[in-house]
Amino acid sequence: VQTSLQMKTADGLYINLHEAALVDYSCMHLNLDDKNLIFESWLTPDAKGDKGYMQAPCRSPWRTVIVSDDARDILASKLTLNLNEPCAYEDVSWIKPVKYIGVWWEMISGKSSWAYTDDVYSVKLGETDYSKTKPNGRHAANNDNVKRYIDFASLHGFDQVLVEGWNEGWEDWFGHSKDYVFDFVTPYPDFDLKMLNAYAKAKGVKLMMHHETSASARNYERHLDTAYQFMVDNGYDAVKSGYVGNIIPRGEHHYGQWMNDHYLYAVKKAADYKICVNAHEAVRPTGLCRTYPNLIGNESARGTEYEAFAGNKPFHTTLLPFTRLIGGPMDYTPGIFDTKLSFLQGDHSFVRTTLAKQLALYVTMYSPLQMAADFPENYERHLDAFQFIKDVALDWDDSKYLEAEPGDYITVARKAKGTDNWFVGGITDENPRTSTFALDFLEPGKQYVATLYEDGKDADFEKNPTSYQIKKGIVTAKTRISAKLARSGGFALSLIEATPADRKIIKKWK
Repeated sequence: VQTSLQMKTADGLYINLHEAALVDYSCMHLNLDDKNLIFESWLTPDAKGDKGYMQAPCRSPWRTVIVSDDARDILASKLTLNLNEPCAYEDVSWIKPVKYIGVWWEMISGKSSWAYTDDVYSVKLGETDYSKTKPNGRHAANNDNVKRYIDFASLHGFDQVLVEGWNEGWEDWFGHSKDYVFDFVTPYPDFDLKMLNAYAKAKGVKLMMHHETSASARNYERHLDTAYQFMVDNGYDAVKSGYVGNIIPRGEHHYGQWMNDHYLYAVKKAADYKICVNAHEAVRPTGLCRTYPNLIGNESARGTEYEAFAGNKPFHTTLLPFTRLIGGPMDYTPGIFDTKLSFLQGDHSFVRTTLAKQLALYVTMYSPLQMAADFPENYERHLDAFQFIKDVALDWDDSKYLEAEPGDYITVARKAKGTDNWFVGGITDENPRTSTFALDFLEPGKQYVATLYEDGKDADFEKNPTSYQIKKGIVTAKTRISAKLARSGGFALSLIEATPADRKIIKKWK
């Protein structure tokens, strides 16, 4: 069993098992002794089968147990973070929250391609004459398409645009015909890196780098300094890294001591260049973002991309805050509005939520790194709902867990950092429900403009996922809110301090 493991006893006691400060050690799983019903620590072995190598003086990770008779206490616990060392950097002014869009969902959903050509055998890294290859016509990371995303990001106030598939090597990136695939500096012929970065800068936007390593960690380490310097030279300050595949050196595992050392090495090396890291397919976090805050995000669990494969279950995001997010923020990549993936032909998977639930995830799934993952044209069809994604904060001064039951539902209120504005998100599993809560966390005596985005009366994640309604009114700390959630539905609520002009034209909440 992978940790963080969330359990509940028959008499209502919530028990969470995990580890903290996983440094220079193998990741712990839990092996269940079926006969005696006991969990024992199971450490990921290396290529030789050894659990790890230690040299005194040394320190092993903490084993954590969080227990409460109220599920909200599990979510509110800071135990995992606090068992990590304080921040290792004197200057953290370069580490900033990021709201981004990206050329990503096109490839994940099957609409477009990472690779420039389908002719695998004619491509050799750094030596390919692309004038002699045939473009597949589906390569998403091309100049015109990236410009389109940059324009959309600039128009709507996003910080960065992630572009995957920009660099040579994707034709055989997972084939492992060799121990290296990418050099992290060579763009495809239809991706003008310098022009696009200049174009983005002129629009007030930055491009986010992407490094897919195809799990060839040795190759990545050889290129790290060059790759990070290349980022600095071209205006990048954040990178999404990926580790899909079998680890090279051969026989090592994603969660073994060798790879855990690698993940941290990449983060610490990135800090030398003032670069933030969002690592995908890496080991699930254990609070290390306290010590190394440029580890701004991780995947390390089934994110939105699985909605385009076999699909995540409706309860999935009601459970993740109790499991994966116990160790640190997750780059879940929410915000899919076309949940039926209508641009695809034939039978395919779909996103098992309503549109309103996608909005709520920006609050329930904590991360200072949040992506609006869908295509620009899908947001343009629902700009009134898209407004919440534009408004919602990334960093918080306070969080209140209003309702919670693992695997069933969660309602969270968060206070935007440095303001008196609050945002609330609520989600449910496959069962519809009504969420009712007081706004007593607001400052007494102040008035706020409340904007509620909730499921429509006929909303259903299978039959009518894009049905939603928006309600607005003036509220105070004495107001109670009631929101109806459809099957696998949700709601999002913004609470913005009211101005004198607001109080004149917006009616009191009813």
